[in-house]
Amino acid sequence: MDRCSFSHVETWVFDLDNTLYPPHMRLFDQIEQRMTTWVMRALGVDQARANHLRGHYWQLYGTTLAGLMREHAIDPVGYLADVHDIDFSVLEADPQLARRIAALPGRRIVYTNGDAPYAQKVLAARGLAGLFDAVYGVEHAGYLPKPEAAAFETVFALDGLTPARAAMFEDDPRNLAVPHAMGLRTIHIAPQPEPAPHIHHHAADLSGFLALLTES
Repeated sequence: MDRCSFSHVETWVFDLDNTLYPPHMRLFDQIEQRMTTWVMRALGVDQARANHLRGHYWQLYGTTLAGLMREHAIDPVGYLADVHDIDFSVLEADPQLARRIAALPGRRIVYTNGDAPYAQKVLAARGLAGLFDAVYGVEHAGYLPKPEAAAFETVFALDGLTPARAAMFEDDPRNLAVPHAMGLRTIHIAPQPEPAPHIHHHAADLSGFLALLTES
């Protein structure tokens, strides 16, 4: 990775789940379980059907919530509050990651398909509270999720960032296609690479990648 390829970046955009904490902490497993329970209760279906719908809507619409809103007109506020009522103690603070994020020049923001209150709880548990200039959730995009272009356009316009002078870190490769098209530098954070034309860089470890950018 050539550090010079980031010399133009003035805004650093971070996804939240499985990006600002590693997948092995398995926080999202709790959310998936609560999603399944919520779907069972709200739609009156059994667990197998609820699991199918959860995955099907995620694949088709970008999030389970988006599918539930489009096909069942559910209230997103109550849903998000319920599925994010989880145990954050599985997350560990990461002082080294915090130092490396703080060392990035320019603005730093979080943009998640969860909601902002949930994001703030994750940041606090990871020891990352206060490091970001803004935290945007799906509510800031009118509940449109990544990877929809309109979601990115809404949040980036709200933030006022210049796409050609920004970079985005994200664990879901499909959520980097629109940012790439808009001119952002794209970094896929995941245990295994998924090469694609819209991904500029891959890293298994976010903190290690940031070290390459911030440490001599």
